[in-house]
Amino acid sequence: MRRGLVHVLAWSLATGAAVTLSWWGVHTVMAGTAYDPPRALPITVAEQTTQESKPLASSTARPSASPSSPESPASRKPSATPTPSPSRTQTASPSPSGEVKSYDTDGGRAVFSLGTSSATLVSATPAAGWSMQVWKTETWIRVEFASGADRVSVFCTWHDSAPRVDVQTY
Repeated sequence: MRRGLVHVLAWSLATGAAVTLSWWGVHTVMAGTAYDPPRALPITVAEQTTQESKPLASSTARPSASPSSPESPASRKPSATPTPSPSRTQTASPSPSGEVKSYDTDGGRAVFSLGTSSATLVSATPAAGWSMQVWKTETWIRVEFASGADRVSVFCTWHDSAPRVDVQTY
């Protein structure tokens, strides 16, 4: 009995010493990596906004389902045609020569700034349960939304003409 008690006591002391040594090592390393809170950048006079200015887009705004629609967004099939959504982003223009257009699909929303000879991706947001991947070259942009075997691609090309957008479902 006494021999068993000595073994349990020795094991407990060795385990306690190992845990203490490990904690001390981790604590020492982590104490040297304390993070400072982020600093706010000063706003210059040219960057200040007025009360009349509106944001170009909201990263948190989501289109709400229509109460008269019996379908839920998850039960709809992906649309094969782009449906520009009426939102503030369509009327706002980040550059003087660009027109901002939003293309809603079941996989998500892609927003492009379409100029006369080129385009830029403003934002791309996948729908709930969908993932997203973006490819860019000098003459086209592709945004692909994926969920399981469902795929929706939004292509914006401008290599031989003014920018045009095509939505493909496969």
